[in-house]
Amino acid sequence: MPVAGDSSSDTKRTPSRLGRLLLLSASLFAGAAANASEASRLVTLINAYRTAPQTCDGRRVKPLGPLAIDERLALGSVTSRTHLLNALRSAGYPLDAVQTLSVSAPANPAVVMAALERRACGLLLDPRYADIGVSRRGDSWQIVLARPLASTGLGGWERVGRDILRQVNQARAEPRRCGRQRFAAVPPLAWNARLAQAALAHSRDMAARNYFSHRGRDGSQAGVRAQREGYRWYGIGENIATGQTTAKQAVSSWLASPGHCANIMNPVYREMGAAYAANPRSDGGIYWTQVFGKQR
Repeated sequence: MPVAGDSSSDTKRTPSRLGRLLLLSASLFAGAAANASEASRLVTLINAYRTAPQTCDGRRVKPLGPLAIDERLALGSVTSRTHLLNALRSAGYPLDAVQTLSVSAPANPAVVMAALERRACGLLLDPRYADIGVSRRGDSWQIVLARPLASTGLGGWERVGRDILRQVNQARAEPRRCGRQRFAAVPPLAWNARLAQAALAHSRDMAARNYFSHRGRDGSQAGVRAQREGYRWYGIGENIATGQTTAKQAVSSWLASPGHCANIMNPVYREMGAAYAANPRSDGGIYWTQVFGKQR
């Protein structure tokens, strides 16, 4: 049963050339936006790291949701925290929390990632952040991690879920690379009410009980939850996310994560359901679940 983000290795490789890492509580970086492919590759590496079990500063960290690429966070020139906040305000980003990292390293996303893993694992694995932007000028890289203010106007869960389906089918209509895997265009998925109910139940459980995991508090996995709704499956898969305040950002975060992207592009699946649930008192604020299936 393919479930995004559940398998990985804790082994870390450290290149011989590591850039000097500077952690800034406020952004002190001035630079142009990184080449789109370089930025995308770095985000892919960061999301692969976040969505697998890790060890950071001697503690075990469970898999987290992927980060969504938000171009409003790819800031070209920021000279102070005030400048940073003004730039985000001008870009229309509804800021709740922000953290900026700077790395001096060659134009090689793998080298930058190695430096971030070694020196900034705690920030990369911080569950507060939902969005990411990357900028680069020469050997200077800037990574902005942010969380938007919670939205109160998303609308009904089924309407939003069907919007996710529309965006997923747009993604499936084109060839795509998910990490190291290449996928051809695949047929669109159909909405399935039973899978949608399974997605809704899991989102509501995560929101109400303040946790983030494919495994429910009752020990259930996606396949069991789909069966509870009467869905007899041949294949099943699930994507989850937290913190994103729109359906577009949730889908963007999944497409920027290799395992989640592979679920979206999997040609085995024929149907999908999706839902969200919000709880302002929870750590994530909002929880997204997307369930894929093929019936027997």
